[in-house]
Amino acid sequence: MRTKGRFLRAYAWLVYAFLYAPIAILVIFSFNRASQTAVWQGFTLEWYRSLGHNELILTAVRNSLIVGLAATVIATVIGTLVALALGRYEFRGQTFTKNLLYLPIIIPEIVVGAALVTFFGVVALRLSLLTVIIAHVVFSISYVAIVVRARLSGFDRSLEEAALDLGARPMQTFWRVTLPLILPGVVSGALLVFTVSIDDYVITSFVAGVGATTLPLQIYSMLKVGVTPEINAVSTLLLVVTIALIAAAQRLQTPPTEGLRD
Repeated sequence: MRTKGRFLRAYAWLVYAFLYAPIAILVIFSFNRASQTAVWQGFTLEWYRSLGHNELILTAVRNSLIVGLAATVIATVIGTLVALALGRYEFRGQTFTKNLLYLPIIIPEIVVGAALVTFFGVVALRLSLLTVIIAHVVFSISYVAIVVRARLSGFDRSLEEAALDLGARPMQTFWRVTLPLILPGVVSGALLVFTVSIDDYVITSFVAGVGATTLPLQIYSMLKVGVTPEINAVSTLLLVVTIALIAAAQRLQTPPTEGLRD
């Protein structure tokens, strides 16, 4: 058993090394003094400082933030309402609607991107930052709905009933009882949407028009002329933001019963 345990631990470390060693190398070489990434020539923060003077990257960051924040707000509102409708009411086609929520997650992104660009062409909507926001909302609603539905699965409906019995109106009950209890799930879904939106490349490449270049698109265009420490620096910052948002989302996904016991 001890031999098997050592073998499993060694195997696990090899898997982790295979997955994360390239990312670690990218982060390390973002501090490389050399302009090429093949040889280490010393530590420097020059590439991070140069990002603040790169207009193309700053514009891409601005576009990514606009798209990410807009898509997060819209998708969070719609996704939360969808989760409440599916969790509270019985209606014809409910099972079909639940299954439909998983399609944007299951379908390959290249198919979603092709379908969206075709749709925008049919409705004669010019590709721009608006079409990018619409596309991100389309594939992000499912994430919010699924996360909020999971939060609602352990929700104690007797708290709402008690509020109604004490004279609260339905909207007062929602704002003062329901929403505070499901808020961690809502915020968690919003953080997940922002993370997915800020990192998306495939779908965005289909629906982005002139002047709508986001950070992933800008990074890819820079890669065409070779990998430089500046690209590593941008990728490292994007990685840090993504990890922080995912960690915050995971932290917020706690069962509602824990908060009630407290």
